[in-house]
Amino acid sequence: MNSPLSIAGRDFGSRLLVGTGKYRDFQQTRAAIDAAGAEIVTVAIRRVNLGQDASQPSLLDYLPASEFTYLPNTAGCYTADDAIRTLRLARELLDGHKLVKLEVLGDPHSLYPNVLDTLKAAEVLVKDGFDVMVYTSDDPIVARQLEEIGCCAIMPLASLIGSGMGILNPWNLKLIIEQSKVPVIVDAGVGTASDAAIAMELGCDGVLMNTAIALAQDPILMASAMKKGVEAGREAFLAGRMPRKFYSASPSSPTSGMIA
Repeated sequence: MNSPLSIAGRDFGSRLLVGTGKYRDFQQTRAAIDAAGAEIVTVAIRRVNLGQDASQPSLLDYLPASEFTYLPNTAGCYTADDAIRTLRLARELLDGHKLVKLEVLGDPHSLYPNVLDTLKAAEVLVKDGFDVMVYTSDDPIVARQLEEIGCCAIMPLASLIGSGMGILNPWNLKLIIEQSKVPVIVDAGVGTASDAAIAMELGCDGVLMNTAIALAQDPILMASAMKKGVEAGREAFLAGRMPRKFYSASPSSPTSGMIA
């Protein structure tokens, strides 16, 4: 349980990554991040002020880069070119920051990834010196191709972004986990703490979420629950569950040595 999450040569104690959008205000954002115990926070460069608008509050005032590792993402990008341009802007805003989350969307309603443009953008960004964590479908072949390009973490969806539907295809996730040599982090679809625990029990290296916490009736309490879910799922994975059986031929309590 104490082994760190290693991404692009950096170690992190928390395996829960949390987004910074959709909260009531920056104060609530900070409180939720603290309750989650997150060390990596994602930020949508096209939607959140990181100093682009000097007249407005900056997220950096509430979540200083000295305390958290920022993960700029390309939420709202629908082409490879837009995503590449956005992350180059993020690098300038964050003083040469290299660790980024790439997502190229293919549909404005489902927010399902455009895997062709994702592959194209990933290749350019890796060559440009970025450490690319990449949001993708749960297709094991696409995941392998992204790793071969040089992405430092694969982030398959569990279900559609913001749906809260949980893990709909654990078998595909398991295939991705078994073949990957880089961290696999479930991204999108988690709705509650049990979803996070299941992801970790499957062997995922971490879980990223935003909507499940930000839109909960009590975001701070939900953030705390998600932290516990990730930790419990990780412990269960390391412990190794008992084999599944249709029925058990042996009683749970031994019959030998019974007192007459």
